[in-house]
Amino acid sequence: MAKQKKVKFKESVGIDIGTHSIKLVHLKKIHSGYKLLNYEIKPTVPSGIEYIPSDLRQDRFTPVLSEILKSLKIKPKNVKHLVTSIGGDSVSIKQIKTIFLPEDELESALFFEAKKHLAISGGDMLLDFQVMSVEEKTNNMNILLVATNRETLKNHTDVLTNVGLTPNIVDAEHLAIANSFIFNNFVEEGVYVLLNLGAHRSNMVIYGPQAKFFAREIPYGGFHITKDIMKKKDMAFDQAEEYKMEHGLKDDAVASLSSISVLDISEKPTEEQIAMEVKRSLRFYVKEAGNSDFKKILLMGGTAKLKGLAKYMEEQLNIPTEVYNPFNSLEMPEKFKDKVDPQLALAVGLAMRPE
Repeated sequence: MAKQKKVKFKESVGIDIGTHSIKLVHLKKIHSGYKLLNYEIKPTVPSGIEYIPSDLRQDRFTPVLSEILKSLKIKPKNVKHLVTSIGGDSVSIKQIKTIFLPEDELESALFFEAKKHLAISGGDMLLDFQVMSVEEKTNNMNILLVATNRETLKNHTDVLTNVGLTPNIVDAEHLAIANSFIFNNFVEEGVYVLLNLGAHRSNMVIYGPQAKFFAREIPYGGFHITKDIMKKKDMAFDQAEEYKMEHGLKDDAVASLSSISVLDISEKPTEEQIAMEVKRSLRFYVKEAGNSDFKKILLMGGTAKLKGLAKYMEEQLNIPTEVYNPFNSLEMPEKFKDKVDPQLALAVGLAMRPE
C-alpha cells in the first residue's frame, strides 16, 4: 500500500490486465489532486465467444493492449509513469509483526521471515515490503509483506514490452484496490471491506486507518454467475451473459438458484458462495485482529454492476453495502461527468499510486 508521499510525475497511466478485459486509466496531476484525461476498457475475448479462463494465454493480451493505446492516442515511448499489477495464486500478501530492525538488516531478515508466512517458492521468490507502523510501547514493527515469483513477473512485463511500454511500478492487485479507496476518499475510523469482483476470481481487502490489513482471493466471479444461468435456463454462453446483464439478481428464478431445480441439491449459486466466503473471512479477521467495526462493504469490478447484488450482499452479511465510485475525487471532463464504473477501480488505484 503506497504511502502518501509527494507526487513528482505530471501524468500517469494505470493498466489493469484482467482475464476478461483490459482497463487503462490516464490521469493528469493537478494542484488539487488528479484529473481524468481518458480511459478505455476492451474485452480479451471477442463478443459472442465463450470466455474460458483456462484458454487465456499471455499472448492474447498484447493485441488488445496495443489496440487500447492506439484508441487513446497514447504513444508507448511517451509513458513515463506506468503502474500495472499482478494477482492470483502466484501473489501472496500478509501483514506481520516483528522486532525492530535497522533498515540495513531489515530486507535480509524479512526474506527468511516471508518464507514462513507466504506460499511462494523460496528460491524463486521476489519480495517487497512496507513498514506500516512502529509500536511505541514495544518498538515492534508492523510490516506488510508482498511476494511473487520471477516467472509471473516476467510473463506480466512481457505483455507490456511487446507493445513498446517500459515496465515501471508493478503492484499487487490487493494494494491497488486499497490505494483506489484511500486516495479517493476521506477515510473515517473503522474497518472497510473492499470486494473487487472480477470474472473468474475476486479480491477481498479489509482496510482501516488503524486496523490490521487483510487480503485474500475468492475463487468466484461473474463468469460463474453466467454459468449458473446457462445451467438453470439451458442457454448458450452469450445468451446467459445478456440475460445476466439485463436481469441481474432481481429475477427471483435466478436469485433462488439454491432451491431444488436443475441444479443439484448440494450446489449453491455463485452469489451465495461469494457471500459465504466473505462471511468466513470476516469471522477469521475478527478472531485474528480483534476488530469487528465494519463500516461498509464497497463492491468494485465489472461484476459489481450486477443488478441486485449490493442489496443481496447487504442482506446476507448485515453490513451496509454499495457499489464503489472510483471517480469520487477526480476532476472529470464533461464527457465523463455522469460515468460511474466500478470496473475501473483497480486501474484508478494504479494510476494514482505515487512514485
